[in-house]
Amino acid sequence: MTKEEQITAENAVDRYADMVYRLALSQMKNKTDADDLFQEVFIRLVSHIGELKSWEHVKAWLIRVTVNCAKKHFNLYWNKNVDFIEDEETLRGEEAYEPPGVHPVRGAVSKLPPKYRLAVHLFYYEELSVAEIAKLTEQKEGTVKSQLHRAREMLKDLLREESG
Repeated sequence: MTKEEQITAENAVDRYADMVYRLALSQMKNKTDADDLFQEVFIRLVSHIGELKSWEHVKAWLIRVTVNCAKKHFNLYWNKNVDFIEDEETLRGEEAYEPPGVHPVRGAVSKLPPKYRLAVHLFYYEELSVAEIAKLTEQKEGTVKSQLHRAREMLKDLLREESG
């Protein structure tokens, strides 16, 4: 490994900040929670950077920690037991993952259930293989393939509804 490729938290932020933030937005669906998640992931990275031996390991670790932190967020008592008054239209302009009118496919993806949204995001946006997604999410490859297939079917229906 050359000096300029040295694995440091700062270099990891330079390389993977966009990827982590996109994934955080896709999971959290609002900027405030995504910002919090992003910060938590990179704070954790600082304490674990010495354990990561390659850039591929860093990338996989960041994806896994982002997904785990998002799951933890949704399992908190507060998030399970609070109903927000604001409707989706109120939040769409400022807080939504992607306004549906701007990118209809991204808007439709944001409406998918979390496990399907994660599979689609990792496969299409982060360009990971089914095998890589299976390893990162600790699932069988067949499960990931099924999730992608079901997500595509849901997306077809969502896009048909929006177009007419």
